[in-house]
Amino acid sequence: MSARATVGEVIAAFLEECGVGAAFGVISIHNMPFLDAIGRRGKIRYVSARSEPGAINMADAYARVGAQLGVAFTSTGTAAGNASGAMVEAQTAGTPMLHITGQIDLAHVDKEHGFIHEARDQLTMLKAVSKTAWRVTDAESALDIFKKAACSALTAPTGPVSVEVPIDIQQTEIDWPEDLTPLRINTVQPDDAALDTLAESISLATRPMLWLGGGARHAGDAVNRFVDMGFGIVTSTQGRGIIREDHPSTLGAYNMYSAVESFYDSCDAMLVAGSRLRGNETLKYQLRLPRPLYQIDVDSRAESERPYIPDGFVLGDSALALSGLADRLDGKIDVDPAFAKDLATARHKAETFLQEGLEPYGALLTAIQENGGDDFLWVRDVTISNSTWGNRAILINGPHDGVHAMGGGIGQSVQMAIGAAIAEPEKKVICLAGDGGLQVNIGELATATQENVRIILILMNSRDYEVIKNIQDAQYGGRQYFSDIYTPDFAAIARANGWGHEQLTNLGNANAVIRDALLSKGSNLIEVDMASIGAYARAFGGPPVKKI
Repeated sequence: MSARATVGEVIAAFLEECGVGAAFGVISIHNMPFLDAIGRRGKIRYVSARSEPGAINMADAYARVGAQLGVAFTSTGTAAGNASGAMVEAQTAGTPMLHITGQIDLAHVDKEHGFIHEARDQLTMLKAVSKTAWRVTDAESALDIFKKAACSALTAPTGPVSVEVPIDIQQTEIDWPEDLTPLRINTVQPDDAALDTLAESISLATRPMLWLGGGARHAGDAVNRFVDMGFGIVTSTQGRGIIREDHPSTLGAYNMYSAVESFYDSCDAMLVAGSRLRGNETLKYQLRLPRPLYQIDVDSRAESERPYIPDGFVLGDSALALSGLADRLDGKIDVDPAFAKDLATARHKAETFLQEGLEPYGALLTAIQENGGDDFLWVRDVTISNSTWGNRAILINGPHDGVHAMGGGIGQSVQMAIGAAIAEPEKKVICLAGDGGLQVNIGELATATQENVRIILILMNSRDYEVIKNIQDAQYGGRQYFSDIYTPDFAAIARANGWGHEQLTNLGNANAVIRDALLSKGSNLIEVDMASIGAYARAFGGPPVKKI
């Protein structure tokens, strides 16, 4: 090996040391030194996306499913701007990811000289959509900046971090560094005295609930100890699968139905671990949660700057704090014998309410669940179908087995499915999308084919923006402007991209169609013709709010 290398190659070698197995991006003249090095070294799989947001979404899902650092490359200017929406999604989800983008020659940066791919104050834009962002301004500092960036992305609260590197710096040769080792990731240690105080308070409860968010996905062992002590469990959509969702001690993600809220009224404590208690999961913060309400979080703002102010707070890593609390509570809490039965009744009522409203599509849910089994990844776009049943009624069995568009933007499902499939190639990938969302990034169907991944795409084709029409009916006097969209021939599009295609005009053969698709060697689009099957029994008009 030569004693010198370009900055591009040094950073490629550093990513290898970080354990990065795959990276995603769109190649350009302003990121080519990085990608040339990745290609020559041959140690990182590079996935050529069809769009910058597609690349970011792929890296996002790869990181979520694989519980590892995601990496995406874009060019500068327009390309970095194109990535912004997907960066907001990764930011919302707290995904540990590096967005590596080019920059024009250093001498012309922020000078508005009219240089190709130039963007005014690109770094400020990147800071707005990232946990943090850096600009490399000299070749010698590049590795140190990338070490800090990777560490920041992986340090809780995790998030996407951007680094922009001028093209001339990418091409500059430097001495091979002596140490490519990534920086140590520090974990927030909970304070023993705070845990003592919290344990003393919780020990008085007889009907205690534990709400789990995405920040507790690594805390499964500790959570099971709380289950053994008799705690009830409920999760956010990001916290799903920390314990099996068919476990009798959990409400799953049925976190805000009226029957569940009534059950909360009977509880005498709730401990929230690693969750922001987001508005769309708490009826815009009007959901009655049990009091006293306690919270564990690595973000100190959770103590006093969010809509739900806790009665007790511990700053610290969820797994460490829950483990410490379990040590202190073991044998010291006496749970009401009727509590488990009351929880099961509340869940049954919530499930029944949901099932009644989703007909005539119950057979589709059954087909997905039965064919998915215990070993599949459930990837969802923002659709009525996901908002009503996809986020809770299809059960997942692991904390990294579900991926959904948390930020509410449509059109991210196929590329997320690609990233998920590359992170866990042995698992089945079932993806849920709507016809409007699919058309946003429909070009990524070709990426899936090129990368030889297997995806089953359940396309809910209503031939419009159905949720928008429902909102217009409910809030705008039925005036339905701009919510109809042209419906292309999805069968032709699927086949043109090397995908199989089946259309369901009734759900009598849904089980067989999904089974056969999962047994096939390639990706398949299963188009659910909602016009033929009919509307949902209960209209969904956006995130639920409290009826006062």
